Amino acid sequence: MAEVTVRCPVNPSEDEGKVRGAVLSIFPDAELSLEDGMLSGAASLDRFHRLIRNQRILDATRSVLIRNMRGNATWMNLNKQVATVGKVSFADRNPVLGAIEVMIRDDDIQALIDRLAPVTVDGEEVHPS
Repeated sequence: MAEVTVRCPVNPSEDEGKVRGAVLSIFPDAELSLEDGMLSGAASLDRFHRLIRNQRILDATRSVLIRNMRGNATWMNLNKQVATVGKVSFADRNPVLGAIEVMIRDDDIQALIDRLAPVTVDGEEVHPS
């Protein structure tokens, strides 16, 4: 079972409720707590999984997750402004207002990536024979 943690800074100029809403729009089951200006908690990838398919961004997702893979973990940063409207957009490492940081750990991280964001050809999932 994958272990997913999300973290997101709440800057002094930001409304905590709006930042919380942005995170929950992508990870609605996240159990978030605020400590020292950082929202954090455990989540599942269920809604994220549906969103990347609906947005047709499997290749981009796969690329980010593979590039950031280290051992049995991988990570990604999501744009929190875009997340406020329930969309997934990958962010740079250090965006100005911070990002939704997602860390994923699994005993077989490559298999998890293959399920979450499979290889595609012409936008269609390719299933190994």
